[in-house]
Amino acid sequence: MITQISPKTQHWLNCLQSSGYRLTGPRYAVVDILAKSERALNALEVFELARQSYPAIGLVSIYRTLDKLEVLHLIQRVHQADKCQAYIAAFDGHQHLLVCQKCGLVEFFVGDDLDALVKRIERESGYQVREHWLQLFGLCEECRGNAGEENRDGKQ
Repeated sequence: MITQISPKTQHWLNCLQSSGYRLTGPRYAVVDILAKSERALNALEVFELARQSYPAIGLVSIYRTLDKLEVLHLIQRVHQADKCQAYIAAFDGHQHLLVCQKCGLVEFFVGDDLDALVKRIERESGYQVREHWLQLFGLCEECRGNAGEENRDGKQ
C-alpha cells in the first residue's frame, strides 16, 4: 500500500479523476511507480513492481492504466530498438531523450539544431514537417563506469 504520495503522483491521480477515471488501488500503484521512475519501464516491469504492493493486479490493468496516462499526456513512449516499448513521465515543452541501453535511465535534453536538416528534407521530399521526435541511445555515466570495471575484470 502506498503510504506517502508524491506531489507528481497526486497530480496524476487528480488528472485521472477529473477525466472520469476511477482511482483504484492497482491504479494508484501504477501511477506511483511511473511518476517516481527515472528509468523507462516497459509494461512487464511496471507489472512486476506493482505486484509488490498489489499481488492480485492483472497485466490488463497495467495496459489500461498506461493507455489512460498516455492519452492524458502524463507519460510518453520510449521506443527501444531491441525491447518492447517502455514508458517514462512526460516532459513539458520541446525536449528530447537520452536513453541508457543498459539500465534504462532516461534524461531529457533541449536543443537539436535540426532546422537545416528539416528544411532540406522538406525541399527534397515535398513534405511539410510538422514535428519531430529525437531519442539518442547509449550508456549513462554510471553504466559506462561499470562497463569499464567489467572489462578490467575480464567479464563481458
